[in-house]
Amino acid sequence: MKKYLVLVVLFLSIQHISAQIKEIKIEEDRVNNRLMLYGVNENLQDLDVTITVQGTGFRQSTRKPRAVRIPATSKVNLMMLMVNKGETPNYTYDLIVNDSLSRRALRKQATAIKIDPKNPIIFYVAESCTTCDSLVSSLEKSPYRYSVTRFAEKPEIKEQIKAAIPELDTVSNAIVNLKGKLFVDIETLEELLEKL
Repeated sequence: MKKYLVLVVLFLSIQHISAQIKEIKIEEDRVNNRLMLYGVNENLQDLDVTITVQGTGFRQSTRKPRAVRIPATSKVNLMMLMVNKGETPNYTYDLIVNDSLSRRALRKQATAIKIDPKNPIIFYVAESCTTCDSLVSSLEKSPYRYSVTRFAEKPEIKEQIKAAIPELDTVSNAIVNLKGKLFVDIETLEELLEKL
């Protein structure tokens, strides 16, 4: 019985650790004879990243690879490769991602990006909405993507939502669609993030 208990605890701890793996995406951008490699962090946590590149058709710095800090929800230039004239670069890279932040990591200029939330956020805005502008402007400052549909621009959507919410003409808040449910009582960003 003890063996089974130990196996179950071990399995659950491995499953918990594997669920916490942080992922960095690598994007490349070619400008003239330069190939820029960018690290994109779509997590809500800062990460340190070390990249080493091997391949042909390019030149790179011979210095020792050093960790670069990528802030949460941002994009940072990790490395620049000089492409040899008339050649196509072929490369592979090794990436070491660390969530324990080092004081020695390089801090390069980062560009903020928007990420997809766990569930899509869709706003339906009526003409009589009083809190819509403040909610949308506060969400604009957040790291999440969202979409806004105005009833004045798409009256057919208004008719569909009116079937679900008969008192639609008296609603003074934005109608928010989360997980396929319509919410009419959300007034602040904090309330929205709680229901997310």
